[in-house]
Amino acid sequence: MSGKLENKVAVITGATSGMALATAKLFVEEGAYVFITGRRQEQLDAAVKEIGRNVTGVRADSANLDDLDHLYEVVKAEKGNIDILYASSGVGDFGVPIGTVTEEIYAKTFDVNVKGTIFTIQKALPILNEGASIIMTGSIASVKGLEGMGVYNASKAAVRSLARTWTVELKARKIRVNVLSPGTILTNTFDGVPQEVIDSFAAQIPLGRVGQPEEIATVALFLASSDSSFITGIELFVDGGTAQI
Repeated sequence: MSGKLENKVAVITGATSGMALATAKLFVEEGAYVFITGRRQEQLDAAVKEIGRNVTGVRADSANLDDLDHLYEVVKAEKGNIDILYASSGVGDFGVPIGTVTEEIYAKTFDVNVKGTIFTIQKALPILNEGASIIMTGSIASVKGLEGMGVYNASKAAVRSLARTWTVELKARKIRVNVLSPGTILTNTFDGVPQEVIDSFAAQIPLGRVGQPEEIATVALFLASSDSSFITGIELFVDGGTAQI
């Protein structure tokens, strides 16, 4: 039986670990050929090896426009066009109240999360197929006033806003644009974090636990595939209910 993404070509940025790596693995299992990016060659090579087949790794910083040009040159040379574009690169500083925000923190966050997302999408447009699916990584931070995270929260709200605009601008090409917004997911961000701290996060989640990267991957598959053929312009929260109550 063929997979849900049989013969599809996907690009996933920032996919050397965590949620995006889990998504790349699932996309390949479902029949796609996947291009992944990462800023560090060693991590990128390890991710390619972990995925194992039907994957090309391209070293790229999503905030660097020359890197993005190179990424799409490689994709065009190897596969021609793109069916699924998952802009998942993101950074964030935590514990930064308004009084301690620096220009450097602002620039780093908005360069990757907003500028990077804008140009990751823009530069892909010439090789995006009609009916392609664009997925962008948002966050529950887009709707929550999470203390000490104002710059990050604002950057994710910007991503949500962009999805609305691009849904309208790309409708003639039948390109769907959606935001996948995770809650607290057990990724390498939590490496070395004491279990009681993780438990304290879990206690604030209606489902009573943190999420797993694979639970993001299955939702990304839904948004990438024809299962969501009549869905565009949404922000889909995968957060155990955190932002919903």
